[in-house]
Amino acid sequence: MFPPVIKFLLISNVGVFILQFFFLDTLKSGSAPVGDLFIKNFALFTYESPFFRPWQLFTYMYMHGGFSHLLFNMFALWMFGMELENMWGSKTFFIFYTVCGVGAGIANAFLAPLVSYIPLNVPTVGASGSIYGVLIAFGMLFPNRYIYIYFMLPIKAKYLVIIYILIEVFAVASSSQSGIAHIAHLGGGVVGFLYVYFILNKGKPKFFEKQGQDSSVFSNFKDMFEKKPEPPKYEPPKNVYDANFEDLSKSKYEDDMRRDEKEAHQKIDAI
Repeated sequence: MFPPVIKFLLISNVGVFILQFFFLDTLKSGSAPVGDLFIKNFALFTYESPFFRPWQLFTYMYMHGGFSHLLFNMFALWMFGMELENMWGSKTFFIFYTVCGVGAGIANAFLAPLVSYIPLNVPTVGASGSIYGVLIAFGMLFPNRYIYIYFMLPIKAKYLVIIYILIEVFAVASSSQSGIAHIAHLGGGVVGFLYVYFILNKGKPKFFEKQGQDSSVFSNFKDMFEKKPEPPKYEPPKNVYDANFEDLSKSKYEDDMRRDEKEAHQKIDAI
């Protein structure tokens, strides 16, 4: 339920949030709060800003603007990323997550100023770009997996992904000044799609064969508690033409065969 990279990302994001909002804002370096210096150095600014630093493309994704921002991002990361990490492995998932976040940062720092006006002193923070990449990957791999909106309304993953992408596209097209980094979200989603399709899948459509079509995103929880059926007992076929069948079923050969099959079942159950 909490694979290593997911656990690391949850702890690190929560840790940075606590550090930022409960400690740094109360400290001062000269006349400037340490929290302001932390934001100027590690949050993401556009390339036109005097505060822009290359390492911000990586560090900004571990910072958040408020508790609700952190909560929804971390819940989505755990909900969709858990299965991806269990399937890909921790190293591959961490590289994927980081690449999506950096791609989202590049889109926000270099492309967003070309589309809409962004004040030079306004930073971008949050893991949303990486989360959009994770969401896109989940929708590609499990397109018919049911996701329950507010735990009540079922919708297939492929439709949820389409809805989220359309919302971002419309927000960008309308030049909405909502304070949300829509270009970063789209950038993370596009990078996630390209990474899965061309690097993990190497452009082969068979990677997207049907998987988990009739299950929900929480189906693995159900599997944990379901009692697996016992394997069927071996019943030798009765040959009506064999007059010595009863003698054969009692023979040492038949006993050995039954014992070997029982041991094989036990080994399979253990695996």
